[in-house]
Amino acid sequence: MTEDLLSAARAVRENAHAPYSRFKVGAALRSTEGNLHRGCNVENVAYPEGTCAEAGAIAAMVAAGDKRIAAIAVIADCPAPVPPCGGCRQKLAEFADGTVPVTLATTDGQVLETTVADLLPGAFDAGHMDRA
Repeated sequence: MTEDLLSAARAVRENAHAPYSRFKVGAALRSTEGNLHRGCNVENVAYPEGTCAEAGAIAAMVAAGDKRIAAIAVIADCPAPVPPCGGCRQKLAEFADGTVPVTLATTDGQVLETTVADLLPGAFDAGHMDRA
């Protein structure tokens, strides 16, 4: 299952709009419904108004009617597997429990397997909103 996510992330990465940083990122996730959703980073000259690849994949998932992430892969051309930014870690935690696998990869084949909880320990969640 990880290979199909990495393959989808690698393919969508090519569509990234990164004329300023030239740092293309692709993300692909599988929803708990079994559907594949992809996203790539989209930069804007008015930093930081761009969109991260992970956020794009999550938006595609929600737009398609799915609500939960079962697994996600993120790929970039860099020296080591690239982790999601802090904001995307929180976005992942919104739609995935802590055990959800996260595959981080480089275009030259390095892979790091982790989980949402390892990326964002002590995540802020809906339980923090309870005022009982």
